[in-house]
Amino acid sequence: MAAHFGRRLRKGAATTAVAAAAVAALSASQAPGVPIGGQDGRTSSGAATEPDEGTGDPGATGNSPYYTDLPPLNSPNPSPSASSGPVVQGAAEAGIPATVLDAYKKAEAALRSSRPGCHLPWQLLAAIGKVESGQARGGRVDADGTTTSPIIGPQLDGNGFALIKDTDDGRYDGNSAYDNAVGPMQFIPSTWAWAGRDGNDDGLEDPNNIYDAALAAGHYLCRFDWDLSDRADLRRAILSYNNSTEYLNTVLSWLEYYRKGTHEIPDGTGTGT
Repeated sequence: MAAHFGRRLRKGAATTAVAAAAVAALSASQAPGVPIGGQDGRTSSGAATEPDEGTGDPGATGNSPYYTDLPPLNSPNPSPSASSGPVVQGAAEAGIPATVLDAYKKAEAALRSSRPGCHLPWQLLAAIGKVESGQARGGRVDADGTTTSPIIGPQLDGNGFALIKDTDDGRYDGNSAYDNAVGPMQFIPSTWAWAGRDGNDDGLEDPNNIYDAALAAGHYLCRFDWDLSDRADLRRAILSYNNSTEYLNTVLSWLEYYRKGTHEIPDGTGTGT
């Protein structure tokens, strides 16, 4: 796990400068291994009430670390197909594992029905999923969309990260002293308690299931009646997920990249492995 999160440390001014350039382009182009607690980290459906706007909620991730890698400068356009021959340089980064991609698109469809005014694009979920977990570690999920092993971030003990003492008695993260962000969308347990959703209709809300996590992330981004086709609301929503300008810039860069072209790849073969 240490090696996995070692890649998530911030890279400094150079990364931020490149990301800022990508954000400028985006702004111009749009109007905006082990089950825990014997339960696989799952709970029955029925989320708690979400907090009101401005209540000091620490964000979905508790501002835990994330991948700062930026997409290639040029996206493959049009997207390559499985029969189009060798993958060109940069196309590998545009590939999204099949089950993960399906989860993002189903979450977008669900939000289009339940919160049509939000205008959530699945590419935003893909951008956040890329930054948070490398698309569930390159699509290491089973047929139901659950990660083959739990994705657990470092403990949020204030030592280089936010300080969030345990809120779930270790139910999701196996840590009864401090919280850890969990799952492919890296929710902290206290946020999952109200934001968690059942995205695959199995009666459970599991932060390590990509269908559940993607739908939860969509609802999280669409709360407060934000309209994500509006650039200001889009920025507010992303910053509410992780309150960092560098995080905002990185997610917006991947959002723009995925909008230019993506393609499906087999589960377990993504670049996040």
